[in-house]
Amino acid sequence: MPDPIPTPAGTPAPTATPTSTTSPEVTLTPAGPGLAPRYRERPNRTARTEHPDRPARPEHPSPTARPARPAPTNPYLRLFTLPGTRAFVLGNLVARLPVGMFGVGIVLLIARTYDSYALAGSVSAAGLVAGGLTAPWVARMVDRYGQARVALPAAAWAVVGQLALVACVHVRTPAWALIVTTVLSSTAPNLGGMARARWAYLLKDDPDSLHTANAFEQAADELCFMLGPVLAALLCSALFPSAAALIGSALLLTGTVLFTAQRATEPPVAPPSAIGGPSPLRAPGMPALLVMFLATGAVFGSMEVSTLAFVDGPGAGPVLALQAAGSCIAGLVYGRVRRAAPLAACLAAMTVLMTLPLLAAALTGSLLVLAGALLVAGMATAPTMVTGMGEVQRLTPDGRLNEGMTLAVTALLGGIAAGSATGGWLVDHAPSVTYGFLVPTTAAAMALTARVTTRRRA
Repeated sequence: MPDPIPTPAGTPAPTATPTSTTSPEVTLTPAGPGLAPRYRERPNRTARTEHPDRPARPEHPSPTARPARPAPTNPYLRLFTLPGTRAFVLGNLVARLPVGMFGVGIVLLIARTYDSYALAGSVSAAGLVAGGLTAPWVARMVDRYGQARVALPAAAWAVVGQLALVACVHVRTPAWALIVTTVLSSTAPNLGGMARARWAYLLKDDPDSLHTANAFEQAADELCFMLGPVLAALLCSALFPSAAALIGSALLLTGTVLFTAQRATEPPVAPPSAIGGPSPLRAPGMPALLVMFLATGAVFGSMEVSTLAFVDGPGAGPVLALQAAGSCIAGLVYGRVRRAAPLAACLAAMTVLMTLPLLAAALTGSLLVLAGALLVAGMATAPTMVTGMGEVQRLTPDGRLNEGMTLAVTALLGGIAAGSATGGWLVDHAPSVTYGFLVPTTAAAMALTARVTTRRRA
């Protein structure tokens, strides 16, 4: 071991400085006789040092970390960035497609078997009225016990009713038997309302995205009404008259199974204390809003029966689909608007546009002109429904959202039943089938009058 370095007289002996892992090491080196010792800093090997002439090394992220993707600019694409939304929307669309198939399929089945549009309209109206009575009860059970526990049994029972109706028509039972079996199929759950309830739960803190989601759901409704009649007419014409009812039943059950299997996006069941209290029917402004939905439903029901009678052939499905296509396009455009239009303005536009099919049928009698008129007329229905459903969501008490929206659908179904029966009666008893198109125009004017009158009183 070398001898220690001598220190000149009067010079304090150097002391060792402890080193740390974050500071450079300090070592003592000899400087020669009679000179103070020299200190030299030596980099600490445990610390990272950078050359002054070189740029700093970039920090490499962890192998498991993924860079965040920017949010899509399209508001509809942003909806599906939420986990689980794609799965529940797919199953819901499969289950909702038969909604557009059952109406046309049953009307065509009964009309061809019994040679009576009046009977077909009456049976369809009976099923809609029964559905309007049972739907709020089913929705109340959904709010209390959850979507998965209620929707699947309700859909299964509705399928049993549809199969019974097909069997009765096949053996040509009396009209009362058709009505009874139609009532049995009235337990189909409000799948559109349950999808909207999921969006309201996922987007409760984002009203702009919720408006877009409501517009998407309305466009999905129109898509089902657009494809449903076309598919029903094609199936009944290409296969056999009951094909639409049978295939629609299979789709309803399959889609409900897929939808209810998505438990991650299902709204939690509200506690009994939140469900209690007055019914959404007693909420301020709700009765007047339901009257508007009732008249709006009459527009849809009467337009469907009148168009089926006017075309009277396999082309009825595609012609009806044009009205739904116009509504679907308008709904998607309306969903990109951040601020909804006043409901009265939407109803006024619908009243004006519903005169176009009447004028096309009465003045020209051309199927091509009627198809174009239905396409334009349908562009006012989606904004009306989106704005109306948004108002229902605002008026419904907490914990009863499914029931509140189902009440709106119930009023809508009641109006469809009334419009279907009225339109079918006019088609059979009026001098011309074009008189059936008077009902949609009148019903739209009634919806506008009800809205304006109740807003002035408020």
